[in-house]
Amino acid sequence: MSKPVWIDTQATAHPGSAMAPATVFRNRAQAGRALASELLQLGLQGRVVVLALPRGGVPVAAEIASALGAPLDLLLVRKIGAPFQPELAVAAVVDGSPPELVVNEDAAGLPGVNDAWIQQQLPAALREIERRRGVYLAGRPPQPVEGATVIVVDDGVATGTTLRAALRALRRRRPARLIVAVPVGPRATMVGLSDEVDQVVCLLEPRPFRAIGLHYLDFHQLTDDEVRAALGTAQPG
Repeated sequence: MSKPVWIDTQATAHPGSAMAPATVFRNRAQAGRALASELLQLGLQGRVVVLALPRGGVPVAAEIASALGAPLDLLLVRKIGAPFQPELAVAAVVDGSPPELVVNEDAAGLPGVNDAWIQQQLPAALREIERRRGVYLAGRPPQPVEGATVIVVDDGVATGTTLRAALRALRRRRPARLIVAVPVGPRATMVGLSDEVDQVVCLLEPRPFRAIGLHYLDFHQLTDDEVRAALGTAQPG
């Protein structure tokens, strides 16, 4: 994926979106309701499943699932951060057999980032995925997605590495249609993700893009209890 080159300094809404430029979301729930409004206009037919990337994507996805009357489930993926900046994704791994690993090629040349570093971080990432499965889902079987329209939701996208890994793993489960829905993300990343899915719905594409949290009044780190509470709103499959 090429690095983005921005040509202006104004935040811009996604084409066709009802969101105004320079929008700041009150919180993840309000962002989810705004996304749900856009998704309802698509007139989706057949079985729809909403999958959230925990933690931040869960309250966003809960609003979407409620509006669409769709079941809510998790797509378990773990970012591998750079040694000097853990929030900078150099790779991401999705639980599966075998696990799906996607490397951010733009970060491959950064100091300390190489195959050995990534392989060293893999066991901890997979352990965290397994921990989240137990804590959040408590043995609940995953929602079947084969033949369904699947909407993958997060609270925002930066590099897209984590989301790309999740999408590639999800394709192996043979959904009929795959949609990404996020409140905010950089234009170049969203264009890159469009190669992985059938449709991208992104409400806000700031130029230049700096950080997801700048576009929320409340962007606190969610607790496990908050994630479980949001999942408790899930519709039966």
